[in-house]
Amino acid sequence: METLPLPQYFVAGALGLGLAASSGFRVFVPLLAASLAHHFGWLPAAPGFAWLGSWPAVLALAAATVFEVLGYYLPLVDHLLDTLTTPAAFVAGTVLMTSSLPHLDPALRWGLGVVVGGGTAGLVQGGTALLRAGSTAATGGLANPLFATLENLLAVGGTVLALLLPLAAGVGAVALVAFGLGRVRRWRQRRAGLPAGRAPGA
Repeated sequence: METLPLPQYFVAGALGLGLAASSGFRVFVPLLAASLAHHFGWLPAAPGFAWLGSWPAVLALAAATVFEVLGYYLPLVDHLLDTLTTPAAFVAGTVLMTSSLPHLDPALRWGLGVVVGGGTAGLVQGGTALLRAGSTAATGGLANPLFATLENLLAVGGTVLALLLPLAAGVGAVALVAFGLGRVRRWRQRRAGLPAGRAPGA
């Protein structure tokens, strides 16, 4: 197994994290980008992920991307997609993170893929699903197409940033996760009737 300089490990990890976070907005956009990057030799694939750069994978992911992007503009279909893409985002985040770390031990690679990649994608996707539900309740679904457009832009922008400037994308993904966790903590405090910033039992 090839040993890389430490900074390159950080770059590879940031790349995987940025792609995983983007998959929380749209599952198939970063998967398609990674598939094309592997196919054309832009990125090396981790052992066992050569299939991701194959033509069948590219074509299948392209079709799934078009369906997912357009589906979020259809009433009711957007909420159905949220139900389906919640577990799919976790899988996509795991695949994207794991396939971006070809030079690590397989156990460590998969561990980081599941915990960091899958966890990040699942948290982002769960947050967008909750926001869409709130948008539906507040506007009767009228604002959902605008919300879908914002998600599309974030998915594409995050994917491009991850491929071109992985460290910046990694920092952005960490900030996004920290923001999401902070919102969850404040929501739980409100549910428990605690003042903001005060831990239970304090």
